[in-house]
Amino acid sequence: MDTKDYGPEPYVVDVEEITKQNDKFRVAKWTGEHLQLTLMSIPPGGEIGLEKHDGTDQFLRIEAGDAKVMMGKTQENLDRTFDASDDFIVMVPSGWWHNVLNVGDTPLKVYSLYAPPEHDHGTVHETKQESDAAHEH
Repeated sequence: MDTKDYGPEPYVVDVEEITKQNDKFRVAKWTGEHLQLTLMSIPPGGEIGLEKHDGTDQFLRIEAGDAKVMMGKTQENLDRTFDASDDFIVMVPSGWWHNVLNVGDTPLKVYSLYAPPEHDHGTVHETKQESDAAHEH
């Protein structure tokens, strides 16, 4: 699968197919002025990582795998927990702390929509470690 960011040009794609094909931790596939599509592949036992997005709402859809989703108003109190798997969506309001853990034995395949975009155009992170290093800067 190519890792090109097709935004902001018009783009039509089978999102389930490209999400399942993706083997990178994070790939920005389409970045527009007000919206962004990213694909994620989380290894068994892995996680997206505890984060919050101020000023950005997030939509996640699980295409394959089993997840535990945790959210809360503070990072010390993730009091909303959910089990989620294939075809589940997760709506993360702006300003909420959240994490998604892969609790299955196969890669968790997820796509995410950010409004407005969260990552730079063309972002590709091979691993969570690479993503963490990029966010430290």
